[in-house]
Amino acid sequence: MFKQRLLSGIVLVVLMVVILYFGGYVTGAAMLLLSLGGIFELLRIYKLHNTLLGCAGYVVAVAYYILLFTNLREYILFMFIIAILVILGIYVFAYPKYTDKDIMAVIFSFFYVAFMLSYVYEIRTLKHGGILVIMIFICSWVNDTLAYCAGVTMGKHKMSPKLSPKKSVEGLIGGLFGAAIVGGVYGYFLDKYVYEINNSILVFAIIGFLGAIVAVIGDLTASAIKRNNDIKDYSKLIPGHGGILDRFDSIIFTAPVIYYLIMLMIK
Repeated sequence: MFKQRLLSGIVLVVLMVVILYFGGYVTGAAMLLLSLGGIFELLRIYKLHNTLLGCAGYVVAVAYYILLFTNLREYILFMFIIAILVILGIYVFAYPKYTDKDIMAVIFSFFYVAFMLSYVYEIRTLKHGGILVIMIFICSWVNDTLAYCAGVTMGKHKMSPKLSPKKSVEGLIGGLFGAAIVGGVYGYFLDKYVYEINNSILVFAIIGFLGAIVAVIGDLTASAIKRNNDIKDYSKLIPGHGGILDRFDSIIFTAPVIYYLIMLMIK
């Protein structure tokens, strides 16, 4: 199990490096595919993945990314309004096939997965985006790894016994400060390349710490949804890791927060 998890993890990291290196449409298309896969996994929980209502969720995600790719962001809000009207139209004319909870599940799946995950692409399109986007993974995957190491070696106090009994307060602290330290070190090496960033060590350390807090919330949110619906993994797409939402749960939350922290803290 560990070997399978390790190998698939290495493959996943290599794929993400390639995707983020090329940027542009490559990164955007990858985020769209991940979004569609994540929406599918979430809607399958509610048995909506192969329904007309579920298809509306996929179409909304594609339409949203097309507006991003074509730089027509001023139409995104209008698209959201039309999307909600279409979804509600399906609800009304197919009544009583779907419930109000089904409507909420479809709308939530788009915003929770596609909209939030699109900020990986948004960060990559910024100046120095190839450098800045790495902070997403420092705040999520590096934080998760260091939290695990701290939890295994020092963990004594349960952080959330009912939701995630293996996570400890010591692991949480280790992950948060570990992400801050790694972020600060990353900022130190970037200082000579990115002139727009003042006090890069402090800036990236703060982003690392705050981003890691959000990453923990994202991880626990995905766990809470699984526990509410009595499932272990969202899918078996990634051997040893589960599905897209199992592996990218923290990134979904971290990406938009880091984007706006960058906008706030970096000229």
